[in-house]
Amino acid sequence: MSIKIKITIILSGSVLFILLLNIALNYYTTHENLRSDSETKMVLTAKTIGGAIEQAQQSWEAVDKQLGYNLWLFATLAASKLDPDIDHITQEQLEQMTKRSGDIDISLMVRDGKGYKVAKSSNPKEIISGDPLTSYWKNAVDQLYEHGQAGLVHGQHLEHFWTGAFDYTGSDATHINKWGFYYDQKRNYMIRISFQDSEVQNFIPILNPDEIVKQTQQVDYRIMEITGINPTTFGGATMDNHGNDRKYYYMYNKPIRFGTYQLARVQEDRLAVSKAIFSGESIVQDCYIKGQRVLVSYIPFYPANRDAYVIRIVMNYDTISSVIYKQLISLIAISIVLLEVVIIGSYVLASLFVRPIQSILGKVNEMADGHFDTRLQVKGGHELAQLGERINAMAYNLGMYTRRLEQMYEENRSVKEHLESVINQTADAIHVTDQEERVIRVNHAFEALYGWTKKELVGRKLQFVPPQQEEEYEFQKERLLQGESMVSIESIRMRKDGSTVEISMSTSPILDEEGQILGFISVSRDITGRNRMEELLRRSEKLTTVGQLAAGVAHEIRNPLTTLRGFLQLQQQNKALNLKHNDIMLSELDRINLIVSEFLILAKPQAVHFQKKDVRYIVSDVISLLDSQAHLLGIVFNLEVTEEPAFVYAEENQLKQVFINLLKNSMEAMSKGGTITIHLFLEGESVKIFIRDQGTGIPAEMLSKLGEPFFTNKETGTGLGLMVSQRIIQSHKGTLDIESIEGEGTTALVQLPTAEPEQLDGQQKEA
Repeated sequence: MSIKIKITIILSGSVLFILLLNIALNYYTTHENLRSDSETKMVLTAKTIGGAIEQAQQSWEAVDKQLGYNLWLFATLAASKLDPDIDHITQEQLEQMTKRSGDIDISLMVRDGKGYKVAKSSNPKEIISGDPLTSYWKNAVDQLYEHGQAGLVHGQHLEHFWTGAFDYTGSDATHINKWGFYYDQKRNYMIRISFQDSEVQNFIPILNPDEIVKQTQQVDYRIMEITGINPTTFGGATMDNHGNDRKYYYMYNKPIRFGTYQLARVQEDRLAVSKAIFSGESIVQDCYIKGQRVLVSYIPFYPANRDAYVIRIVMNYDTISSVIYKQLISLIAISIVLLEVVIIGSYVLASLFVRPIQSILGKVNEMADGHFDTRLQVKGGHELAQLGERINAMAYNLGMYTRRLEQMYEENRSVKEHLESVINQTADAIHVTDQEERVIRVNHAFEALYGWTKKELVGRKLQFVPPQQEEEYEFQKERLLQGESMVSIESIRMRKDGSTVEISMSTSPILDEEGQILGFISVSRDITGRNRMEELLRRSEKLTTVGQLAAGVAHEIRNPLTTLRGFLQLQQQNKALNLKHNDIMLSELDRINLIVSEFLILAKPQAVHFQKKDVRYIVSDVISLLDSQAHLLGIVFNLEVTEEPAFVYAEENQLKQVFINLLKNSMEAMSKGGTITIHLFLEGESVKIFIRDQGTGIPAEMLSKLGEPFFTNKETGTGLGLMVSQRIIQSHKGTLDIESIEGEGTTALVQLPTAEPEQLDGQQKEA
């Protein structure tokens, strides 16, 4: 697309945007003005209707008051002529009295429990089985019956008389009646006076608010419906969608006071009516009713001495829409003409402006093809000439930077090839993964060690961790994600064919400049051969140790055997049994048995069952076992134990053997008696047990040889006890250290790891 067309499109688009914005503003302004005008008209209409209804209501009240006075006069006359006892009054008397008036019915009511019933009436239709009084009518009649005067605010009060306003004869809203009640507390019945229905109906066409509503709708064709709403009962559970209510149907409490309610929106209208009454302001809503767009206005009214109500006016929206549509068509036509003028002018102006730019564009295209020696020749001092100079400078700099980039590219390519060669030629298996453990690259050594090819792995997750190593692998992965490096971790991995290989692996995270982890690089090495060699070396070392132990045992056993042989030969020559010789021979046999037993314990692998135990109780049991022997030797045990539980994962009998050996060594070193202090406490993740005696101590030159087989400073010792103790402590992943000062005493320190929470009681391991 040429620059001229682009400039034309840009200018035309800008003008088009301005025109559209103008159309939108005009549309919005006109719409708001028309709507505001409609709202104002609806409010004025509602106020006119409200004023007319107030005047009609005053006229209605005047007529109601006059009719009530007429009822009182007739009730007073009837009371003067009727007997105080209802039983003495006949139907004929009542009918004769009503014939004189012509338009009034008279009924006699008696109290029936808490209610009333019509006992006799000039109109047989008035005699019904149920209570004819409800709501505040009944409250007024109760007060009249009990006090001779009604105390309600509603209604008209005269002497011994009360009458309510006009109301329906029942739930049928087409029949209106007016009743009055007279009771002077001198008779056993109450007189109810009422006009006949036809008499009251004569006033309805004159004073009914519905007539005012109809006339208003005839004047303004836009008004679709006018409704007078009683906010107290409107929208209740017993009201239907047309405003009829089976519970509230009297003039003073029915939901629709006047008008119609055919365009119904019960829930929305109920909320709007409540808001209008609460705020005291008119509310206007733009909505759709029965598929037609309308304006609905809610205007609250607060008449003096009467309950508030709301006038709802529904106005057709077509008038507003038609005016807006005509104005919109006019604006669009004008905008189209202006847009055509702008397009033509923009094209002419762009042609004059684009010519120098086309010359510059041709030279820039040559530079884009890599010809940076091209130079522009643009005359003049205008902006395009300055642009040409800057393009020339840019071409020079681009040429220089391009040459440098080519040089750097060659250097980077050389370094990359060198690194590729080093990685592929190294003997260690290398693989690189991203954060999701997808393989990015591997070297030849990796392919040879694990059996997968580069094509099989790149972009996929490497599945080479055996099931038994999953937990360890997940732990290592969590440490790597925290930025730690894993160095020389020995483990087992699977090859492609399912076989396993022992490897030593180092893994480090790859970080960007901000320290965020991009991936991981792992270097693994096959250590299967090395492990086999180390195993052979360990076995060789064990054989050497066993040989040394066997030689020591043979040496230690030879002396008592020589003694036994000598005594046996002597007894054979003398042919006599010497009891002293027998005691010596038994002692030597016990010595041989001791040496062999301790040798077997040291040399023979045993199945050990580890359990979580409290070391405090193990030490206490050992002290209880040796306490009697210590008492005979004048030795006292001083036990200092922590109050906290000191749980370790151990084999109880083995630990007891260790503590017995250490305490016996201390007791044998204290020939003159004294105190042996046992201090047990927790430090970090370890349990420490100090055993301090006040014996003769061990010379410094002998401390380094402690634990060697058959090395001892005791006359009857074998040296194997301490060696066995050290092996037991090592199998419990602990340490045994001996410190001694000659002449002052010896201290033995046993240190054991505390039991971890997941090590449950009863769990077993093979030692």
